[in-house]
Amino acid sequence: MSAKTVLPAVAMTAVSMVLTLAVVVMWLGTAVPWPVALVVGLGIDGGWLATLAYERRLAAQGDHDRTVTVVGWFFGAVATGVLVAHALSEESAGAWLAVAWLPIAAKALWLVHSMWERTALTPNALDAIRGIQQEARDEAAVARARLRAEASTEETRLTAVTAAGARVAHVQAKTAQTLSSAWSTLETARQGEETGRALTSVTSPVTPGVTARWELPVWGPSEPTGAPALEAAPALTDGALDVLVDEIRHSQTPPLSYREMAARFRAAGHSASEVRLRAAWKRVA
Repeated sequence: MSAKTVLPAVAMTAVSMVLTLAVVVMWLGTAVPWPVALVVGLGIDGGWLATLAYERRLAAQGDHDRTVTVVGWFFGAVATGVLVAHALSEESAGAWLAVAWLPIAAKALWLVHSMWERTALTPNALDAIRGIQQEARDEAAVARARLRAEASTEETRLTAVTAAGARVAHVQAKTAQTLSSAWSTLETARQGEETGRALTSVTSPVTPGVTARWELPVWGPSEPTGAPALEAAPALTDGALDVLVDEIRHSQTPPLSYREMAARFRAAGHSASEVRLRAAWKRVA
């Protein structure tokens, strides 16, 4: 990379010096002896070359001198001025003006080369930088892949959960509709006028003189009885159960229905199976 910047600067400097020397000799050779014109041209080129060499020596030492830089640009400006003045004195001024910028261009190329030298890095440092950049690119690629995979997994999970929730909601809605229909049928049968007569026609031959009452279950919240309460309650004999059922039934006038009696029976802390309680109710009723 150093050769790519220093070779154009060297070539441009050499062309500029040769062109400046030739122009000075041709231009001043008509007015003064050519050895004098040669000395003037060599003086301009020598001053420029000397300041350039000094600048390169300071740059190699990592130093910089503003005075030397100003002097170098001064000699470059003088060379450019000579070329411009010669071009304006010639009939074909355009051709000479086209090359009058070469000294300034040479100085600019040396400036670019010096800037490259101040920012140049060793091959080891460049390899380390490339390794760091590659590692950063690898980590960014892995992070992007991980995020895409997590997003895909989350999308799949949400789709599955949504589908399962929809199926559960559909089953619940269907079950609720079925229960609602069954409850409507039970409620219709419970409140119907024909229910009592139908039950009486069935039970009258079996229990003459007793008016049976048909009580359907009520659909609603229930409060389960705790296990310790059931274990603590003593088992009732059929006689004791009949006495309790009769007392609870006649604790209010008119007598309580079976559903009300059963609720008060269990609320009082007594324990009996539904079959035994229903049998005791039939015996006392």
